[in-house]
Amino acid sequence: MKLPKFQLYTKIFIGLLLGLVFGILASQFGFSVFVTVYIKPIGSIFIRLISMIVVPLVFASLLVGTASLNDIRKLGRIGTKTIAYYLCTTAIAITIGLLLVNTFKPGEALSPQTRTRLEQAGRTEADKQIEAIKKPKITDTLLQIVPTNPVKAFTEGKMLQIIFFAIMLGIALTVVPDDRAQPVINFFDTLNDAMIQVVHIIMKLAPYGVFALIAAVVGDFGLDILPLLLKYALVVIAGLILHAAVTYSLAIKTFSKLKIAAFYRGIRPAQLIAFSSGSSSATLPVTMECAEKNLGVSREVSSFALPLGATINMDGTALYQAVSAVFIAQVLIWIWVSPAS
Repeated sequence: MKLPKFQLYTKIFIGLLLGLVFGILASQFGFSVFVTVYIKPIGSIFIRLISMIVVPLVFASLLVGTASLNDIRKLGRIGTKTIAYYLCTTAIAITIGLLLVNTFKPGEALSPQTRTRLEQAGRTEADKQIEAIKKPKITDTLLQIVPTNPVKAFTEGKMLQIIFFAIMLGIALTVVPDDRAQPVINFFDTLNDAMIQVVHIIMKLAPYGVFALIAAVVGDFGLDILPLLLKYALVVIAGLILHAAVTYSLAIKTFSKLKIAAFYRGIRPAQLIAFSSGSSSATLPVTMECAEKNLGVSREVSSFALPLGATINMDGTALYQAVSAVFIAQVLIWIWVSPAS
């Protein structure tokens, strides 16, 4: 009997479901330590493998993409449109989160016992974070984009500084004579191709890595906390689904000729990796491959827009933080006004 051949995203989804079931069993039957010691490292290795190629892939692809434009004005147009789009989608995501959390008020739905538990568990950590908060100045934020030491930016993985340096070097190569610039461009183009091949190799391990990541998370924490925070979780999930289904679908319909169903089919591998890893940067190599291979996005666009988006455009995080901030405020307001407090 010949076994059916599954697409990669199907294998990843199967790994995700099996990891969820295995994690629940580990939590219920008391072998979560086994999962932590022997299963979780597999997921950690998978994340480290993907993270390993982020910096060289972003730098090489962005440099080659910038240098191949041969027109600074074209780069400016792409950059302006990209940043404007990111700002708009982030604002929409935050708005959706605020509307949902103020409509359904998940912080007011918690029982008094749960509120007290959350307050006791989070007060110490919250106090530390409040003390550490320092509102950055806009000028300081802008200055941090420009690296004083590019090598240090590479070693510390500071993506905005790496992106800035790659763009500057790519622009410089456009004004260097072709016979001198081409060997450098060819080197980084070959490096970019090599990194893509490394992505292909790593993605063969994706189903096992996803299984390990999900099993470890569910095995460690279990599902006991979910009923306590179910309304809060549902508000966040509903906001994410609404943003993806409405905002992104309208953007695709308005700005491209791509069919909406084809878009979501094309990004499935990246979405599954993002869901299991919880990291935009770790998912970036897969996102770039999906954009170029499945959606037909040119390398010059994907190499600029996607690394920038993984750094400054996190709609899901923005929506989640908007919901979380109001949710915590709702909980704290109850604690402060409660007669028992």
